[in-house]
Amino acid sequence: MRPKSLNTKFQFVPFVISLAITLAIGFVASIFTRPQIATWYLTLKKPSFNPPDFAFPIAWTILYILIAIAAYIVWKKRNRAITYKATATIYFIQLLLNFSWSIIFFGMHQIFGGLAIITFLWISIIFNIGWFGKFSKTAAWLLVPYLLWVSFAWLLNLNIYLLNR
Repeated sequence: MRPKSLNTKFQFVPFVISLAITLAIGFVASIFTRPQIATWYLTLKKPSFNPPDFAFPIAWTILYILIAIAAYIVWKKRNRAITYKATATIYFIQLLLNFSWSIIFFGMHQIFGGLAIITFLWISIIFNIGWFGKFSKTAAWLLVPYLLWVSFAWLLNLNIYLLNR
């Protein structure tokens, strides 16, 4: 068993790895997104509550940083129990769904497919919050803005689908 003092000490390299993983997912997803903003996405009908294009990268960067911090906190409190393995699995599933949405929606121009992915993403974030909460209430709360933004993005995706079918 690990001494408690090691669990409370900040570990720079694991934190940077956590940050790099989440920011890399956002960066790679943006490769599918950015070229479509001024072309395909521009041609879509959007609801009146659609934010300006510059808001998305700002919001996502902040959210990816919060996600990374939450994951780092949980990693520091990890153990060999099945609970941590389940938590890590749920975390990586939601990251995969997050990444997949950009490919489906922007890369493949599948608005309904994006709606399906973002629905599963929303569900996985709820599970992620619950499982992170088993390790740290702070880590769980750090994911709440992510859930709120994805809730808004789901509503936006739904309206774009309805306006463009």
